Amino acid sequence: MKNRVTGLGGFFFKAQNPDHIKEWYKNHLGIPTDNYGWSFWWKDAEGNDCMTQWSPMKDDTTYFAPSEKQFMMNFRVENLVELLAALEKEGVTIVGEIQEFDYGKFGWILDPEGNKLELWEPVDKAFL
Repeated sequence: MKNRVTGLGGFFFKAQNPDHIKEWYKNHLGIPTDNYGWSFWWKDAEGNDCMTQWSPMKDDTTYFAPSEKQFMMNFRVENLVELLAALEKEGVTIVGEIQEFDYGKFGWILDPEGNKLELWEPVDKAFL
């Protein structure tokens, strides 16, 4: 498997008041937030449109479970099914089943310190 991770897909973090945090970032840093946070658009090495998501989430979210950490990183990957199979063989903890949406496939793993990592095989054109 050539490239496992191709970029940062998103950064998700817990906040006591996500709406207040989004408003603070909008007012003080000029980030044009929406209900989900902010989507950073960029071009990959081949010139394709790509997106990275920044999202504050309510501090009682269970989306990061089983991790109890304050954040979850999302990494862009090329072939989620193949990558998860390789990681499982390497003894990496896989969390849940693959989920598929119009904008891509998602899978989850835990690192050695219990951080939940979201792996995303994106369909960037779904956002355009």
